[in-house]
Amino acid sequence: MDARSIIAALRDGQGIGAEAARWFAEGLASGAVSDAQAGAFAMAVVLNGIGEEGRIALTGAMRDSGQVLRWHLPGPVVDKHSTGGIGDSVSLLLAPALAACGVYVPMISGRGLGHTGGTLDKMEAIPGYRAFPGIEVLRKVVADVGCAIIGATGEIAPADKRLYAVRDESATVESVDLITASILSKKLAAGLDALVLDVKVGSGAFLPDMEQARGLARALVHTANGAGCRTSALITDMSQSLGHSAGNALEVLEVMETITGSAVNEALWDVTAALGGEVLALAGRARNLDEGAAMIDHALESGRAAEIFGRMVAALGGPVDFIERYPDRLPAARVIAPVPSPRAGFVAAVDGRALGEAVVRLGGGRLRASDRVNPSVGLTGLAVIGEEMAEGEPLALVHAGSDAEAERAVAAICAAYRLQDEPPEEPPLIHERIGPEAAA
Repeated sequence: MDARSIIAALRDGQGIGAEAARWFAEGLASGAVSDAQAGAFAMAVVLNGIGEEGRIALTGAMRDSGQVLRWHLPGPVVDKHSTGGIGDSVSLLLAPALAACGVYVPMISGRGLGHTGGTLDKMEAIPGYRAFPGIEVLRKVVADVGCAIIGATGEIAPADKRLYAVRDESATVESVDLITASILSKKLAAGLDALVLDVKVGSGAFLPDMEQARGLARALVHTANGAGCRTSALITDMSQSLGHSAGNALEVLEVMETITGSAVNEALWDVTAALGGEVLALAGRARNLDEGAAMIDHALESGRAAEIFGRMVAALGGPVDFIERYPDRLPAARVIAPVPSPRAGFVAAVDGRALGEAVVRLGGGRLRASDRVNPSVGLTGLAVIGEEMAEGEPLALVHAGSDAEAERAVAAICAAYRLQDEPPEEPPLIHERIGPEAAA
């Protein structure tokens, strides 16, 4: 068996079996598979698909390409994953809130893909934070603090680490099969008892169409439950930025304002509570979804989640006084420029992808895997659908490294907004729930 024959079979629509998936995953992990072969493999999967059996085979093979964790803790081990969007910083709120509810959260996350932000890039905006501390540190921090947000090291799903980077460079991000295998290989390798999935839909999501999002949610739920991990999914709205900010340090700032109660983003809070309620119920920590959501509310309102977040940051190398001094600890951009509304009216639609791409071009994401991220740049004060604007009133503020970059971003953000004379119908935060019974 070799890479060329596996790629040829995929190219010809023959799919992939367990043995071929295992060989290719091991080759990705060892380096026996080249970047060119990995890109060809990904493109063949995007074009032809691999079906349900192939998806399960590839997920299992990528999971088993590295270490699979086993835990001995006095409570369930749980996690959440988002398919990615704009201003989606839920993970930073949810991990400590769940820990405050008595479950343990080894949150193995990724960097930004395409136009969407990455949880690790956000955490690395905190000075000193170690996003790749290794498995033993992960074990210690999860046991001592209750949660840890880290990246997949060489020990966890190394095949996915290779393929993840190649997908970002080869325009092969938007594939249900590859997204499923990527997400679940890391999550299942973390030894979870329960998992909740946040599948985004709308202009800022990888899958803007509802049928595509529903198909991905069902694929994820089916595959994860089939592997023995109780899993459900929420399809949540990404027709605009979830947060009022987009950009690494700026999103961390918004999370800190919400978690400390100084300036709460209600949409961010509500999605966090809904996802937390799901996973607490799945893990048997709450009797039902409503009780689970109320537990998350209390963890945030009481300040317990903020305390745990601060302890996690300190345990992973960040400032010990981060919760108290976060405005001073986060980097700030040199230039801040408003995006004036071209006319009076109501915000009717937002091109979320355009917002994300503007942040990437400011330096807040990567056009190539080797690019360095500027954590200080991005957008704040993003106007939301249904908001009434006066002519010249800011649709957003651009945070940039130079005047020229700010000017380009202002034009891009202005073009991303559509205004109309009458108030539009505002989109719901949560469109649909897909429970574990969907896997039956």
